[in-house]
Order: sequence, then structure tokens, then C-alpha cells
Amino acid sequence: MSSRVVGVIAGSPPCEERVHGRLLSLNVGGVGAIEDGDRVIVSGFHKTPVETPLPLGRLGFPGDEHVYEGHGGPDKAVCVYPYEHYAYWEERLGLELPASAAFGENFTMSGLTERQVCLGDVFSIGEAVVQVTQPRAPCYKIAARYGVAKMAVFVQQESFTGYLLRVLEEGAVCAGQTMRLLERNAAGITVAEANQILNVNKKDLEGAERILAMPGLPEVLREDLERRVRRFGSPEDTERLFGHIE
Repeated sequence: MSSRVVGVIAGSPPCEERVHGRLLSLNVGGVGAIEDGDRVIVSGFHKTPVETPLPLGRLGFPGDEHVYEGHGGPDKAVCVYPYEHYAYWEERLGLELPASAAFGENFTMSGLTERQVCLGDVFSIGEAVVQVTQPRAPCYKIAARYGVAKMAVFVQQESFTGYLLRVLEEGAVCAGQTMRLLERNAAGITVAEANQILNVNKKDLEGAERILAMPGLPEVLREDLERRVRRFGSPEDTERLFGHIE
């Protein structure tokens, strides 16, 4: 069990007892295929619930595979998706979703939606401690899986993306456990807000700068936002952020 003291980062909102969720299903899976018309897409999207505890390490769970290097790594060790969205998608798109892992997530979570969780928040779950790094960026594989051409676009527009975690302290995790807030990040940028800045309103330079000011931002994300500010920002923005004008 983690030895961290429950609390908050200075200047952040109070850490409330209600900021927690229940891990309904822990899901892992190897690389498989999705048939989309005449093409076959190789993907790690299909995952299966695991009832027994699994060790969560810096790169995720044993037996959980990714096709592309950019889909895994320390900043994307775990993918979380809130179960609350399942009913919305079933009703809106006429889908019949599986009971868990419908979006290729490792954690099918009750509670802790994108509007409750902030970038940089630290949570405990089982013996592990994890930190929210970024919204999940939905891709065409969600559309291919369910035969809805614009599904990834809809997921992004609604900010029902889910989110990714890095592992600060390794340890065993099991379905049924509580994921509980330990530290709320002082920046207070929710996953839903971050998705809008990163994936929808790409000319929101003020939002990009707020995210760039956060410590511990994944390097790939930082580089993308810096390129965006250089492209759309004023010379004064560039000089202030990078120390020179390009």
C-alpha cells in the first residue's frame, strides 16, 4: 500500500472524499484484428476482463500489447474509460456495447469522468499510485470496431475520450477496487477541457499556454503545443515562451 499522505498541492481545491471511482473491470489483451469492410486493421483494441489481481508496472500490465510504440510507454501505461458514457453511446448510435472494455480501455471505471478529473491529478488504486497525463486521443479504430464512420469524431467532440495514466508507484491492482484522489493538481485543467484545447479548438493559444505551464507534461504533448504556439502565436508569445523569435 502506498505510503503517500492524502492531501493536495498548495493552492489547489480541497481533496474531497467523494473524488473517487470504482474499477468495474480490469482489462488486458494482445494484438488482434478488426475487420472494416475489405480491410483488416491490426490493433490492441480488443481486451478481456481479468478477475485476479495483476501487477501494474511503469509500462502497464503484463499481457497488454500495443501495435504502435506511440500507443504505449510510461505516459500511457493505463487507459481509463468511464462506464457512465456507455449508455449515451448506445442510445445515440444504436449500438450494443460489451459490458466492459468497449473502448479498448484497461480500466472500465464507475465515476471519475473527464469533467471530474484534472491533468496531473494523483490517485491511489490497490497497491499502486497513478497520475493523469492526458486525454486519450480517439482514432479511426473505434469507428472501425463499431462500423460508425464518424465515431472517433463524436467521441472527441463530446469530450468523452477517457484518459491516460502514468505509474508513480508500482503495485497490484484488481477489479472492484477504489481509485481515490490523493493530490489535485493546482492548474485545475480538467481532462474534458484539455481535450477541447488539444484536439478541438487548436487555436486556443491561452489554453495551450496553461497546459504548457504544467510540470510533468508528457514530452510529446509539450512538443506539439510548442509547435502550435510557434505557428499561431504572435512573435511576443514565441519570445516569452522560448526566449527567442523564430
